[in-house]
Amino acid sequence: MKNEFLWVERYRPKTIKDCILPNDLKKIFTSMIESGEISNMILSGTSGLGKTTVARALCNELDLDILLINASEESGIDTLRSKIKQFASSVSLHSGKHKVVILDEADYLNAQSTQPALRAFIEEFGSSCRFILTCNFKNRIIEPLHSRCSVINFNTTRDDLVHLCGEFLVRLKDILKENEIDYKESVLAEVIMKYAPDWRRVLNECQKYSKTGELENDVLVSVGDVKLDQLSTYIKQKNFKEMRKWVAENSDVDSSVIFRTIYDKIYSFIDSKSIPQAVIILGEYQYKAAFVADKQLNLAACLTELMGIS
Repeated sequence: MKNEFLWVERYRPKTIKDCILPNDLKKIFTSMIESGEISNMILSGTSGLGKTTVARALCNELDLDILLINASEESGIDTLRSKIKQFASSVSLHSGKHKVVILDEADYLNAQSTQPALRAFIEEFGSSCRFILTCNFKNRIIEPLHSRCSVINFNTTRDDLVHLCGEFLVRLKDILKENEIDYKESVLAEVIMKYAPDWRRVLNECQKYSKTGELENDVLVSVGDVKLDQLSTYIKQKNFKEMRKWVAENSDVDSSVIFRTIYDKIYSFIDSKSIPQAVIILGEYQYKAAFVADKQLNLAACLTELMGIS
């Protein structure tokens, strides 16, 4: 069994053709490759849809020099003044070709200082450099950047999703076969339908639950089932100790998924008269989750507030 590397990195598509995308998006990016030219872009959509993968694949196929910056870790203006300016102003190794700065999770960039400065850099280095910003929430990107970039949404329709799930199932079976993992196709289909279109999450979950050489049925245990039922009990009982333990044990679960699942099952958590207040609390903490340094602490704080009104 070959589990030495993270599958999401090992099997990251290198070409647009291999990316799991709706046909209309694939046509847009394929036309860029055919023309040999890319524009400044904002790639927007929820986590795991392939925004960063597409940006890297475009640059790979066009053989462009790239600078990849994770804006959630390097969000200050000093990053622009040092890394980006130095990269954008130097001569490309590929004569006559643009260089590309990929700002991953650009919605973390400071909207009062870094984003306005980035606007100036896009203009200053427009003849030699292109900028690709990826984000989960495009409304957190200032309007002047929107006007300087092509905004491409990675949202999928229901019809798109059915097709993409089938396409990803074929890809996933090949990955499991290569890693000598036994599986049931019905289990794979259920996992994909559960997490789609977050393809990164699907792959991470499959790798996580296949350490023994077989894709275990534990992968089908939903955060919305047994685990969330336990959390509901802790909140109603105002059992802070067990709630905090639950948060620690489920630290690998995206907090936005937990917030959404609580919202969907809110009547099992909160008295009906307190539901409007609970919804406001969930909305506030889901927003904060995109910026906080400690997501566990943010989730625990939210659940503590819910205890107070349950």
